Amino acid sequence: MSESPRRREPIPVTVITGFLGAGKTTLLNRLLEAPEMRDAAVIINEFGEIGLDHLFVSAADDGIVELSSGCLCCTIRGDLVTTLEGFLRRLDNGRLDTLSRLVIETTGLADPAPVLQTIMAHPYLVMRYRLDGVVTLVDAVNGSSTLDEHPEAVKQAAVADRIVLTKTDLPKGAARAPALVARLHALNPAAPVLVAADGAAVPAVLLGAGLWNAATKTADVREWLAAEAYEAGAGHDHHGHGHGHHDHGHEHDHAHPAHDVNRHDDRIRAFSLSTDRAVGAGTLEMFLDLLRSAHGPKLLRVKGIVKLSEDPDRPVVLHGVQDVFHPPVRLAAWPDEDRRTRLVFITRDLPEGFVRRMFDAFASTPATDTPDAAALIDNPLAITGFSGRA
Repeated sequence: MSESPRRREPIPVTVITGFLGAGKTTLLNRLLEAPEMRDAAVIINEFGEIGLDHLFVSAADDGIVELSSGCLCCTIRGDLVTTLEGFLRRLDNGRLDTLSRLVIETTGLADPAPVLQTIMAHPYLVMRYRLDGVVTLVDAVNGSSTLDEHPEAVKQAAVADRIVLTKTDLPKGAARAPALVARLHALNPAAPVLVAADGAAVPAVLLGAGLWNAATKTADVREWLAAEAYEAGAGHDHHGHGHGHHDHGHEHDHAHPAHDVNRHDDRIRAFSLSTDRAVGAGTLEMFLDLLRSAHGPKLLRVKGIVKLSEDPDRPVVLHGVQDVFHPPVRLAAWPDEDRRTRLVFITRDLPEGFVRRMFDAFASTPATDTPDAAALIDNPLAITGFSGRA
């Protein structure tokens, strides 16, 4: 008898993205050969681009192809929600015995945010799937020019949990890799950069990048949040600008003489906020609502663990992509000795100083010439009193 849908663990989802020619097809084919991908499903945008002929067993209905590796493969036909629901129907009616994980490969020009939001916002899918991580591939030969010319590529790198650097085995790639790695660290301090040619991009590292540790069945908040990397972000910044814990009082509205105005990553900020103070649940909700309603598109990714004043021993975990947030997850206890509220942000065109002052107001941290939490709750328009300058 198949397991009841209510009793099934949420299916982990890995999103593989990267610009055209970065090597997504090669990586995906290698993943499909790994034992970790047995009983998995793969969703791809262009079926013909994936060289899976040697793995084919038989074609089923619903555009599903069963592979000799044990996993399933299909193309996105129409709405992604329909495709995701189709896998669940097959699982629930017994036509599919098990589904261990799902991998979604986006097109090279795709913004990964809508895929992430589909899983996080849909009232049914959010119960049956959980986002495990975003893997972004970057071509070492053309990566810097791609980041310069295409804002989509910058966003793909900024929201990644893992970055895979490809083509370093080519002379130009090897020569350009150090500067590119430094640039990627500045864009996204918490994402490890894995060199494919060194064999570092293995399933054990690429998979399991989410909040939940599959082996221990517990929340691995420290690794998932990686707040220390944001606090130390200034050490990785190739512009000499701090994207870390402290406010550095500068803007990019006017190009610095040393900057190329076409460098889209100059618009990205990666930083962390923390406080020992407990925050009321209503206050936290108001802070998030105001931030995402006023600046949702600029919030590329937000993660956090929050101490609530109503129940300080059971923190809440937050995860947002732009204006869409996953339903808050309440933990049974603090996962480690650090019991501070910690939030990490990757933003575009949204200065750290603005977010920090707004957060301090809601956390009731003393500050001059800024509204406090009560003023903001009583009058949400008071948010306009915050300067947009860092």
